[in-house]
Amino acid sequence: MKSELLRYRVMANIVGVLLIILILVGVPLKYLAGDGSSAQELGENITTYLGIAHGWLYMIFLVTAALLARAARWTIPFTITTLLAGTIPVVSFWAEHRATRAVRTAQSKPV
Repeated sequence: MKSELLRYRVMANIVGVLLIILILVGVPLKYLAGDGSSAQELGENITTYLGIAHGWLYMIFLVTAALLARAARWTIPFTITTLLAGTIPVVSFWAEHRATRAVRTAQSKPV
């Protein structure tokens, strides 16, 4: 289960960082900067290209999270919360920490 956890953690952090840049940098630049300015153009590029990358990487994140959920035998609510947290800036880092703690706690319990 260590490899599933590692893949999940890597994807969760990549998706989380991209989402923060997209939502907290790209979108404000695109919509709040002056029309035709270089800042607006930068925001347009960030939202276009980073948005596409984030979308594809989020799909990979969903697969890695689902595989980890299956291996760790998470409950349905825990799994859904973890999957949806990847869509909310900053919350994805909380969900990654929560999931990692759950897996490590389960691994340390005697069988």
